Amino acid sequence: MDDLTSWAQRHGVSAAALADLHATLGCFPAPAKLRLGAPRSESHVQSLVRLSEARDGCTLWRNNVGAGKLDNGSFVRWGLANESEQMNRQIKSSDLIGWRRITITPQMIGRTIAQFVARETKHPDWRYTGTEREVAQERFLLLVRRDGGDAAFTNGDGYA
Repeated sequence: MDDLTSWAQRHGVSAAALADLHATLGCFPAPAKLRLGAPRSESHVQSLVRLSEARDGCTLWRNNVGAGKLDNGSFVRWGLANESEQMNRQIKSSDLIGWRRITITPQMIGRTIAQFVARETKHPDWRYTGTEREVAQERFLLLVRRDGGDAAFTNGDGYA
């Protein structure tokens, strides 16, 4: 349970009011009573993952990746690991990017850090087949995990 939920309970703030506050502030933790059912699409998987991860203290945002011309004619690329077309072919950053708060062990004086988190969401029936796109997505996940982050594919049925 997060600090805000504990505070709300101590002061008699309803779960509905707390959910409204979260939505107003752009936070996504939902009351534990909320059930969205089985995932129906990749978009629904993303919603479920964001809610589930938020309950565990993880903050995730949608990482849109692309490129195009602006109204003034200049060309722009956006999204992580998308500095060039060549880079984007080799490594594709995940759909959801964020962090999880972690309290360090006593040897590090109880300091809290943010662990990088990445989730590549897929439709509910998805299974890894090694397509060129999946391999490029996996490269990003492996890079994050190599340096201590938490990164995985997910289709709403756990993490692969």
